[in-house]
This record gives sequence, C-alpha cells and structure tokens, in this order.
Amino acid sequence: MSDKRIHPETGQELRRDVRSQTVTFGSLSRVVDVPGWYPEGDGDALFDGTDLQASNAAFKELRSEYGGHVKAVRKARGLTQEEAGHIIGGGPRAFQKYESGKTPPSDAAVGLIEVLDKHPEALATLREVRSKLMTVATSVTNAKRKTDPKVVRRGRQSKATAKLAKARG
Repeated sequence: MSDKRIHPETGQELRRDVRSQTVTFGSLSRVVDVPGWYPEGDGDALFDGTDLQASNAAFKELRSEYGGHVKAVRKARGLTQEEAGHIIGGGPRAFQKYESGKTPPSDAAVGLIEVLDKHPEALATLREVRSKLMTVATSVTNAKRKTDPKVVRRGRQSKATAKLAKARG
C-alpha cells in the first residue's frame, strides 16, 4: 500500500498518520488516537471503517457513562425519573432510558441536564416554565373541547349529552 493518496474532492496530498481527536458526549469527553489519511496541517481527512473503531468505541463508552452522570445530576437535585422527564422533557419514562444508556438524551435535554448540574438554582425556573407551559396547553385543549363538537371527552357521556351532541351533528 502506498503511503500517499490524493483527496478525491480537495486534491490535497494525504499521508497515512495517527492523530489525536476528542470524542464528546454531553459533558464527557475522551481523547483517542485515530489512524487515517491526513493532509499536511488542517483539512479533510479520509478514514475507513477500521480507522474509526477507536473513536466509535469511545463514543459508545461515553454514551453509557453519561447515563450515570444523568442519574447523579437527577438525584443531586432530588428529582424522580418521572419528574425529571416532565421538567427536562422527553416524557415520564425518558430518564429511565437515559440512565440505562438505552436512549441518548436529545441535544436540548443534554443542555438542560448540564445547566442543572452547574446551576442547581435553575431547577426552580425550569419547574415554573414547565408549569406555565402545561397550564397553557391544558387551557387550549379545554377551549377546543368546548368549541369543537368533534373533540370527544374522556369518560362516559350521559344519554342526554349524547342526544344533544347527535342533534348538533
């Protein structure tokens, strides 16, 4: 195998080399040595599947480790998994999935988790914002139920209500 290649898009000459790269997930990072075809100085490099094994493995490890970090932040703030899912977003089972490493949190959730880690006082603000959002969403839903006969209410309707709804069409 030749020790030189030409980049197919940039036309730069590339040489086989190993360079350090930082792999990041959430607030965690790790430096790994990545072999590949690199240009002189900065620029686009080329990699094959085996070249990226170390960085892929580091990413998977960080993703798994981040679950422990998420759990530690949640517990430090005194939140249940369900409450954290409500405040940060993602739903009542989101933190169970984040903490087990089954599902990585969205970029937005990562940002909020890191804010809570560094600024515990932000929890009160997040609770307030979520509470207001839920109040607005409930008000909109209730208003729609009152004005839209097609919206079915939960529970049983009385016979009189059913007749009235049928009469309205």
